[in-house]
Parts: sequence; structure tokens; C-alpha cells
Amino acid sequence: MIRLWRQRPVLLTCFVLACALTLFFAVRIVASAVYWSDPAHRNQQVQGWMTIGYVAKSWHLEAPRLDALAGLPGPHEKGHPQSLKEIAEDRGVPVAEVIATVEKAIAVLKQEAPAHD
Repeated sequence: MIRLWRQRPVLLTCFVLACALTLFFAVRIVASAVYWSDPAHRNQQVQGWMTIGYVAKSWHLEAPRLDALAGLPGPHEKGHPQSLKEIAEDRGVPVAEVIATVEKAIAVLKQEAPAHD
């Protein structure tokens, strides 16, 4: 290994970085798969701390369609996904009102899409 480092330091550095990136993304994929395979994370009751992306993933829906149907801002509005509580604060309405809007949109989208759970 030391001989290889002396002969090709750039190549070995690139290889180690590629291995590190591969490991990083592999861990992320496995962690995500384990998290979302838990039945407790599917069809969760909508709460203020959730983002639309989280709600959409939990209910197996497309986040942009859920955003559009509920009339909520997308993640590009502030440069990061907003929680439902943050959206309610920006609008000056109770969180329960935003949650009710999201739940109505979920019901509409679930009626449109065939069940696959």
C-alpha cells in the first residue's frame, strides 16, 4: 500500500474518496429503507412538525402534487422544506387549518390513485 501511495498518490486518493462516497450513500439508502419499511411510518397522522415531503412519503404520494392540491409553497420558496407549523406561521393561521387542508388533499389524491399498500 505504501509503495502504491508513493507511485500513484492521486489515483489512490481518488479511489479512497470514491470508496468513502459509495459507503456514505449505501448507508443512507439502507437507513432510509429501514426507516420507511417500518409500518409505524406509513400513513402517519399529519402533524405540525412534518414537511410536505415527509407527509407525501408516508402516504405514498407525489410531494409536488400534494403541494399544489393543498395550495402550499414548495421547498424552493425559502430554499428548504418548510414544516406545516412554519407554513401556518407565515400565513398567520392556526396549524390545525393547514393540517386540515393537507388531509383533504391526501383524501383526494388517495381516491385518484389505486391502493398499493
